[in-house]
Amino acid sequence: MRNLKSILFAICLFMASANMMGQPLLKTHVETGDVEGIADGSLAVFKAIPYAAPPVGDLRWREPQPAKPWEGVLKATDFGPLPPQPTRPGRTADMMSEDCLYLGIATPAKSTSDLLPVMVWIHGGGFQTEWYGGDLWKHLALRGVVIVSIEYRTGALGFMAHPELTKESKNGHSGNYGLLDQIYALQWVQRNIASFGGNPANVTIFGESAGAISCSILCASPLAKGLFHRCISQSGGSFAPWSDKPRSLGLDASQKGAEQQGLAFQKHLKKKNLKQLRKMDAMELCGNDVGFGGFWPCVDGYVICDDQYRLYERGQYNDVPVIVMTNSDEGALFTPGNIKADDYQKQVRNVFGSWADEALKAYPGNTDDEAWHGNADAFRDMGFAWPSYAWVKLQAKTGKSPAYAAYLAQPSKRSFSQDRRRKGVAHADDILYLNGEFLTQPDKYPAEAAVAEIIQQYWVNFATTGNPNAKGLPYWPTFDETKPTTMQFANGASLIMRPNKEQIDFVDRYYRWKREQTEKERQQ
Repeated sequence: MRNLKSILFAICLFMASANMMGQPLLKTHVETGDVEGIADGSLAVFKAIPYAAPPVGDLRWREPQPAKPWEGVLKATDFGPLPPQPTRPGRTADMMSEDCLYLGIATPAKSTSDLLPVMVWIHGGGFQTEWYGGDLWKHLALRGVVIVSIEYRTGALGFMAHPELTKESKNGHSGNYGLLDQIYALQWVQRNIASFGGNPANVTIFGESAGAISCSILCASPLAKGLFHRCISQSGGSFAPWSDKPRSLGLDASQKGAEQQGLAFQKHLKKKNLKQLRKMDAMELCGNDVGFGGFWPCVDGYVICDDQYRLYERGQYNDVPVIVMTNSDEGALFTPGNIKADDYQKQVRNVFGSWADEALKAYPGNTDDEAWHGNADAFRDMGFAWPSYAWVKLQAKTGKSPAYAAYLAQPSKRSFSQDRRRKGVAHADDILYLNGEFLTQPDKYPAEAAVAEIIQQYWVNFATTGNPNAKGLPYWPTFDETKPTTMQFANGASLIMRPNKEQIDFVDRYYRWKREQTEKERQQ
């Protein structure tokens, strides 16, 4: 009888232990204190953990500083605030705060010793808007990876350069505070992600739009070296020529040009100096009524050391495996519905100058309808497709790590662009394939759900090993522009030659000429 009781006690103890081992990792410890999340099925979700001190008061427009320790247990059960930005439906001012440097984590780990692959999401929004998303990517986490989504400063608070800021910086730079936030968050991940069952030696950054541009900048920044090991870019890259003038006409600005923009902003706000700007309410700098925008990363010699195209030509970048994807109709989201042929042609001649005739051959606009498509295609190629092509082409030439090219072209009625003339996948539609919207509605979106399943498998395989391939998936070779090596996602997955070749080749020639012109101007 005593032996039976001992056996039953041992069985109960084992079952309790097994049950505990099967529970999500809801409580853990980070460098600033204990933290507790919430259970979402088999995941533990931590919705807002501070990774840096609030960038307020004297810390406005300064590099991020360490977060302060807290007493007791931090309940990371509610989303953190959005950075100050223009309000819109679903994005109200009470949801925003300059105190915005938080990150969210969704982990399937059951213990801190699991050492799962880590994927760090960097959101888009033109460096002006949007939100880190909290548990947005839990469907990827369910495939066995730890997902981290980070917030960073945007708009004027994140990217305004100013001569006074440059003077007070010990590193002689200003602007790019949002990028410094991203780097600081990646440093936090290196120090703390093991507490959530993640492997700090296997970190993949991935992002969309401005997040993808951020990923490409991080791949070239010496400040980010060693903080991640793979990269996935969805619609974006920072390879356009840069100028000493404020950012315009598709050119990125040097710090000198960005400082000019900062002074123009100060004059617009009728302030005398930086001290007065620091006293302003955050929404007065970033809200709906500002009437001044377009703040963007600049070549500051610190975070971004040079024209990124040149850096890649010289092999001066963080050489990690990359997947670079663009969508088939990116510009559909940005093209005005009422665009007129005459206005379009004038705009093309204003932007391209002596190259205008060739531009109108590549992107014709003889009718209003043709002008709509011409504008959409030009926006797609100059803003997204050409930078993506430049990225994989240069890395295939000068790098040691593999570069994979992808093209999302799945037909769907569901899109962020509502224009009936849309002929493909608009900008930001790729998010629908990763956030679970299609996967959770396979009856309504059967083809899209099938493509979403394939993309998510590739993404997680890549995050795990640096190679997207695995048994059961179409083989995906590294990029070679002489061969069909671009993976097209449309009614499944298949290899194609690089798409829209003639148009992108035109942009390549134009940007090469533009880069030569700006360098000549700089040397004069």
